[in-house]
Amino acid sequence: MGWALVAAEPHHRKGWLKRFDPRFWTVDFARPMMASVTSDAPRALRVETVFYRKQDLAGLIWEAEDRWNHPLLAYETKRDFRHTQLKFRWRSGGIKPLDALHGPTLTIEGRDAAGSPRAWYVRLWNYATGTAEDALVSLDFDDLDGGFLLPAEADPVWAGDIDRMFISLVPPDYDASDGVLAAPVEGWAEMSEIACAGSGSVLAIGDVVMPEHALGIAGGYDDSYNLTPARVVRQIVGLGYRGDVVHYVGMSHYMRLEAASGGFYASLAGGVLNGPCAAWHAGYASACKAAGLGLIWSLSYEYFDAYCREDWKQRTADGSPALTGWEPPSTLLSPANAAAMGYLQLVARAFVAIGAAAELPLKFQVGEPWWWTASEGRLCAYDAATTAALGSASVAIPDVRGALDAGQFAMLDALGVLLAASTGALVAAARDEAGAAGLVSHLLVFLPTVLDGEAPEVRRANVPTDWAAPAFDVLQLEDYDWVTAGRGGETAGARAVMVARLGYPIEEQHYFSGFVLLPEQRAQWGPIADAADAARRAGVAQTFVWALPQVARDGFVTFDGQGDGEGEVQAFDAVDFPLAIGREALVVTEFSTQIVSSPSGHEQRASEWAEARMRYDAGPGVRSEADVRTLTDFFRARRGAARAFRFRDPFDGSSAANGGMPTAIDQWLGTGDGSRRQFALVKYYGSDDAVQTRAIRLPVAGSVRVSVDGIETAAFAVTGSGEVLLDAAPADGVAVRAGFLFDVPVRFAEDRLEVSRATFLAGEIANVPLVEVRAPW
Repeated sequence: MGWALVAAEPHHRKGWLKRFDPRFWTVDFARPMMASVTSDAPRALRVETVFYRKQDLAGLIWEAEDRWNHPLLAYETKRDFRHTQLKFRWRSGGIKPLDALHGPTLTIEGRDAAGSPRAWYVRLWNYATGTAEDALVSLDFDDLDGGFLLPAEADPVWAGDIDRMFISLVPPDYDASDGVLAAPVEGWAEMSEIACAGSGSVLAIGDVVMPEHALGIAGGYDDSYNLTPARVVRQIVGLGYRGDVVHYVGMSHYMRLEAASGGFYASLAGGVLNGPCAAWHAGYASACKAAGLGLIWSLSYEYFDAYCREDWKQRTADGSPALTGWEPPSTLLSPANAAAMGYLQLVARAFVAIGAAAELPLKFQVGEPWWWTASEGRLCAYDAATTAALGSASVAIPDVRGALDAGQFAMLDALGVLLAASTGALVAAARDEAGAAGLVSHLLVFLPTVLDGEAPEVRRANVPTDWAAPAFDVLQLEDYDWVTAGRGGETAGARAVMVARLGYPIEEQHYFSGFVLLPEQRAQWGPIADAADAARRAGVAQTFVWALPQVARDGFVTFDGQGDGEGEVQAFDAVDFPLAIGREALVVTEFSTQIVSSPSGHEQRASEWAEARMRYDAGPGVRSEADVRTLTDFFRARRGAARAFRFRDPFDGSSAANGGMPTAIDQWLGTGDGSRRQFALVKYYGSDDAVQTRAIRLPVAGSVRVSVDGIETAAFAVTGSGEVLLDAAPADGVAVRAGFLFDVPVRFAEDRLEVSRATFLAGEIANVPLVEVRAPW
């Protein structure tokens, strides 16, 4: 699989759109209110809102800079809105009308003609004809005034340098106070018949459609609630993702709320999903259906802490709630709490019903269900419901990382039974909602937590044997903490543990690769792409990239060459070139350097390759007819140049400086940090500032020797991608070194092998050119 991080460039494919295209508006607001925007009808958008406080305000936003689309699909940044006219029909209900104080106002943020930052407040009622809830609005950005009363309070807008603009929507009882509304207020607003004219009305937009590839995509409502569903689906299709989309419904935006005890908490009044969420997901399901995409609805036990009822939360022995590291934090629902689990089942039913209404195949995922472990190994399994359910089996476990006794083992096993029963009931509710249409169930397990090496017995609770096949149709595994920390080699062993414990064969598994939390961590896409490749080679049924918002933010694209022959070119056979023939090979080490000479004789040189590329001629090793037959057989099995293989360089096949047998201290691999266990094999050439580092991908089996802090150890394994995986993480600052023999991945340079008996017997040497290839992982 190939991949890249790209930015918008002038030469990539462009299309055109009218400014204020309904698909590219966004919404924003402050908690606890909720809003969404959809664009299901031509030239129209609709905003749904639910207000809880008298100060709640939602903004319907147009930004000059496209911060949400992938760089290849974004519209151009054009801050000059002059020579642009916008007309639309406005209809609304459940919000302040156009003619009211604090009615819908267009706030324009930018700079004045002198370049000073400022904002203008354009009352839409001043530019409307019709009624306060059904009017035609006409805005000419060359002749636009802020101010409540015109012309007395006119504040001329200078539209030559605008960052963003938004239309404010507030509840009918809005007064900017901290007061809580007597009951939640659902409102809506529509802009239809949207027409933009003038010489400033057209924007260029990326119109790239990547070839289809084998990777799937995952995303989440908490990261895309502010976008239109059409915008999200456009990116998925444009970036080449097909098949099923995993959609995490989130933990902070789908719920209805009610005021109580000075806060807002989960409510069933009027339904389990709030109106904006239900409208958005109906639009999303329909858009996926129209694009030929499937949906896997993902629901977890994670819940926004501020909205979670206190008795629903998992708790430590001292009563502290389970809290994640997010800010603000989320919590974990207790699998033993009947009210919490009943609520979750209603949420599952609601989303399955949305999928059914869109006539999608129904697929549901239980996402990362577990008993949370707080700091210092404190297990969150002491909430009142869990303690009551366990009875005498509930015992003190001060630190799950320590040595445990039989009673503590029994408690962990009992917790596993509770967890499995809750997930089974959740799937049963989703399946019941699906009815005769049927439902495919999925279980997503986060390996770094449930198989924590510091707390190995926690798997009794968090990987219960009652999950064993066929409890779910598909087992899905995720490991991004390991991958981004350079520990991706642990996944193969963890997958084997899961197969042994739960019995799902690898062809009934999915794998999730990613994600990159922060923009400055975008280099992590390299190991994420490698991990996705490793999962595909291992034979999983589907590999997903997590998640779409980070893919768009960082410009990640992937391509696998299917259908154009590239797959065959990259094929690799883990077999050795006949060693006896290879020992006499001619060796060529080459770089690629661009050299530009000036008339004065000075040069500018640019090295195009980070590493040398090796070439060999194995002809000198062919010394007998038996060698010819051996070589011909090997050549035909590789189908000429089509398939690569292992070759032992006769001059440089060892980590030792003298080319002899390796020792455990030959090459420095890295320094421990207390958690990292995986280290790539490398060999260094040169010294000081001229050192060149060569990645070693094909160590010879049984030849690798490793030392930690100068002491040789046998407590390691070599991964399938040729990296060292230590049994225990070295302490911070401790050096890890290794020695090894290694091969080079090569292919035949030509599709023709020519050997003549006459010339061979006359002593003429055959020509057997080989060329190094990039290792296929």
